[in-house]
Amino acid sequence: MAFFAKGRMFAAATAVALGLLTGSAQAAQCGDTADGFEQWKVDFAAEAKAAGVKKKGLAALAGTTYATGTIKVDRAVHKAFSGSVESFMQRRGASTIISKGRSLKKANAALFDKIERTYGVPPGVLLAIWGMETGFGSFMGKQNTVSAIVTLAYDCRRPAFFYPHAIGALKLVDRGALSASSVGAMHGEIGHTQFLPGNVLKYGVGNMNLRDKNTALMSTANFLAGHGWQPGAGYAGNMGAIAGWNSANVYQQAIARIGAAIDGE
Repeated sequence: MAFFAKGRMFAAATAVALGLLTGSAQAAQCGDTADGFEQWKVDFAAEAKAAGVKKKGLAALAGTTYATGTIKVDRAVHKAFSGSVESFMQRRGASTIISKGRSLKKANAALFDKIERTYGVPPGVLLAIWGMETGFGSFMGKQNTVSAIVTLAYDCRRPAFFYPHAIGALKLVDRGALSASSVGAMHGEIGHTQFLPGNVLKYGVGNMNLRDKNTALMSTANFLAGHGWQPGAGYAGNMGAIAGWNSANVYQQAIARIGAAIDGE
């Protein structure tokens, strides 16, 4: 589930995305209802094309619909991260994540050893995120990805945050890593660990198909390494990297506790 910064882009990326048009051209105007969405799409299509989006991506944009369900979830997102760390962990089934995480760590030992050698990221944090986000791949969402992320880029609540992810989603369609009919979480997150589209472009490995378990876990490790994960520093020394994934304090603390339990710390 997305919060203000899960898979966040750097501020510079947002600035670049919002500065695509120059001269007298104006950026597409945000809206709080579906009323202006179709006109916004026309304006946004010009910006997307200027950003390098090709035919397939533009066709996917044209086919999007205003995602009312996504807006409803987004308006209530703060409630999901309310309360104490203990209550959050209980709601999210931390004990089950720890138990299954330990089992999956053993069953996939070769994979996690390879990931740790390559990225310096231990299995616990990856399993904690995987379990927290999708129940280890058991539910990756049913919301149309492109419609969700494009709607959030249009919505006036956080357009600057979602704008580069909307561009990213369209570029992923061009590359074949997404399609116009791809589905995922309500905020447009993708795959086993729920990446936002712009960060799939930046941190996704291989074919960027994050519905593949191995690709998703390696990409998540790459993301954490890219956000400063320090091998050997433990969870206390790597909270900044976890914060890059999700800005909610209760989420960060839960991931650290679950990850440490899985790693046996």
